[in-house]
Amino acid sequence: MHTEGKDSSHVTLDALDLRQPMRVVAVQVPDAQPHWLLWLEEIGFVPGEPVTVLARGLPGGDPLVVRIGASTFALRRAEAACVVVEDCA
Repeated sequence: MHTEGKDSSHVTLDALDLRQPMRVVAVQVPDAQPHWLLWLEEIGFVPGEPVTVLARGLPGGDPLVVRIGASTFALRRAEAACVVVEDCA
């Protein structure tokens, strides 16, 4: 697994409740998808950025509508699972 700053006490973006303000800690991608790391960083998923899940698609909660900084994106659950977050408090 390609990782950047992983800590097991944190959760991933796909596991968050809606409208729960968090902060990006790291991005960790599956070995089969190494290009996701650069792509997620390029669209703003970098350590310290505020992030919130705004909505989930139906059925199954895929994709997720995510606000990162001042931008809003739709991410697949697999992509959101790569983003490690922590509480802003």
